[in-house]
Amino acid sequence: MKRADQTDMGGIRESFLTTHWSLIEAVQQGQDKDQALIGLLLRRYWKPVYCYLRRKGLGNEEAKDLTQAFFHEIVLNRRLVDRADPCKGRFRSFLLHALDQFFIDQRRRESAGKRIPKDKLVSLDLCDPPALPQTILDRSPEDCFLYAWKSELLERTLAEVQAECEQQGLQTHWQLFRDKVLVPTLENRPSELMKVIAVRHGIASESTAFNMLLTVKKHFRAALRRNLRNTIVLEQDIDEEWRDILALLGEDAQKRS
Repeated sequence: MKRADQTDMGGIRESFLTTHWSLIEAVQQGQDKDQALIGLLLRRYWKPVYCYLRRKGLGNEEAKDLTQAFFHEIVLNRRLVDRADPCKGRFRSFLLHALDQFFIDQRRRESAGKRIPKDKLVSLDLCDPPALPQTILDRSPEDCFLYAWKSELLERTLAEVQAECEQQGLQTHWQLFRDKVLVPTLENRPSELMKVIAVRHGIASESTAFNMLLTVKKHFRAALRRNLRNTIVLEQDIDEEWRDILALLGEDAQKRS
């Protein structure tokens, strides 16, 4: 997992970063045309879009170019953003539908490279293409899009939790969570006994270690729900998204969380 990109907007612009929907509404209403805001939206969703296009059969560079073109039209030109409506559901569902239509239209037009502005929104040349497991690569473009979206949200959530722990002086708490839950899950192997991990980090007892682990889990739950709420309008959808995101960590991780 990589630390999520951090963007410090500062000032009153922070209010526009509360949710993805508030960002979209700001673009719709012309309240702020700062390209940094648009860049934030691209950074949050370029991986799902890129994965979708790769699964459609495009090569690496062509998928990058078409990803740039898609965000240039949907955000800068506002051809599709203006139709976004939070009352109709999840923003990622709207984006996926728009992407599907965009891809169909694009196949009928000239190559994407001629339609991208010289000053690209965000240089994808600086970004590592996401690596998806083979089980996902064999599935539909839509499944690749959703998996990449969930992975990015999970990465960002974990980065936020780690930052919170470091800011609150809970570095050992985070290391405990990393060793007991996160790393074993990512490496698909059993976790060590808590007493072994406790000794490694100089924790007095297993009970103390379990309490520390519980603290980080609470941070994780709160951060995940906060990030999910930023992309969902209907409260009842959060539980469904919650289960889908945790599924990336496997059944054992869900039980441990």
